[in-house]
Amino acid sequence: MPYESVSGSFERASRTGHAYAAVKAAADRAQFYVPAENVADLSWLARKVRKHGSLPRTGPSLLAALAIDGSRMVVPVREGLPSVRYGYAQASAAFLNLEILESQRAERFVDPVALAQAANTALVSLDLPTAGAYTRQGVSIQESWRESIDRIFRSKRVEVNRLNQSLLDLLMLLHGVPGMPAAVLLVNCPEQTCGMTDVATPPAGADCPGCGSRVYPTDVLRVHEEVVEDGANEEALGRLMQVVELLVLVGLATLLWEQARDTLLAQTLFIMDGPLAVYGPPAKLRARALEYFQAMSGATPGDGPYICGIEKSGALVDYARSLVLWGGLDPGDLLIVDAEVIAAANHASNPIAYGSETYWGRKFVYCALDGRVVIPTVPPPTGSPYDDHGGQPDVAAYPTLPGILDVIDRTGSSMYRDGLIPVALAHGRAAFPIGVGTDVLRLVAREVLNLGPGHVNHDS
Repeated sequence: MPYESVSGSFERASRTGHAYAAVKAAADRAQFYVPAENVADLSWLARKVRKHGSLPRTGPSLLAALAIDGSRMVVPVREGLPSVRYGYAQASAAFLNLEILESQRAERFVDPVALAQAANTALVSLDLPTAGAYTRQGVSIQESWRESIDRIFRSKRVEVNRLNQSLLDLLMLLHGVPGMPAAVLLVNCPEQTCGMTDVATPPAGADCPGCGSRVYPTDVLRVHEEVVEDGANEEALGRLMQVVELLVLVGLATLLWEQARDTLLAQTLFIMDGPLAVYGPPAKLRARALEYFQAMSGATPGDGPYICGIEKSGALVDYARSLVLWGGLDPGDLLIVDAEVIAAANHASNPIAYGSETYWGRKFVYCALDGRVVIPTVPPPTGSPYDDHGGQPDVAAYPTLPGILDVIDRTGSSMYRDGLIPVALAHGRAAFPIGVGTDVLRLVAREVLNLGPGHVNHDS
């Protein structure tokens, strides 16, 4: 390239800079069907739309929002050994006082001190070797992950106000009922040649009665089943992060249920960044989450607890934005996402059973009063949101929905497309800074693994 760099040499062209343009050109020539580009006929949607104000309100406006978000990163940590990877993940919770936030709308200039006082955040983080490095000599990468997860869940604690519980405590709680954690978890033996199922495993762990292998209570998550010898295992770290996010929600909601179920719990919306779903091997937690919060709902005055997930990407998000663009939804409109809409947006082969194995909340499409397109997922107080027979698509099964939509209207954010202020706050706390974050994590991992210059780690 005829451009000089800072050092005085000529600039070299990127070896991969042309890749995006080449693939896009190939896609432009190809023929394929995109549901979000085929929404011209919208007459069939009219009977599925609920207008603003048509949903009955059974309580006053909520006064607070608590959002939970997470992020993860896997980095190479040894020069010359790119297979050695270390992972770091964190989950953040951000509490926002909506009364203070709304008081600033009437001011000519926003008071940053008032906004800072309106928000409080907390963070739980975890780290482990993900590939090419092991907890100790002589173990497989799957066994290394099992030992690391067991250690993390025992040592990492969610500490905020009166809540001070380990991740393992919260995992046992999720498998019990509010206020009464499970005494044991039924875990399949992780030894592939054993085949023993439902091993009663207390928090301290147990020996498999079939083969004698050590079984950890965290084996119930089955995250290690996605771990491979050759690969960064970032997806497995993502599965672990989504579990931690769910456990943070369990801990914070239970804290309010125990301490202030008649007051603060009934006035707070809990928001998960992403849909209310559990993917991959830990997906059985979906049923546990639904049962747990339904039990909490049955023991809470009014309609609480108010819980929703906010989906920011995916086929339904693209489809919803196209509906608004083509005039299918007006500000304040709520679209019921039944099997017919699922079939159109996702091209699902079996839309009736969509989400039955992963989602513990039902999806809706909402065009906020300011035009933002939001996809909330909301759990019902009874029954399943999705099942093999279509689940419960109608708004009547979700009494918390009007209060949730009201908070969505009151907390619009321009920090990202179709944003919400509570989610933006949680994301800002949990996100890693680009570039600097990678360098810091690499230095931390080298210290933990003794992988710095001159170090020889005989235990990894």
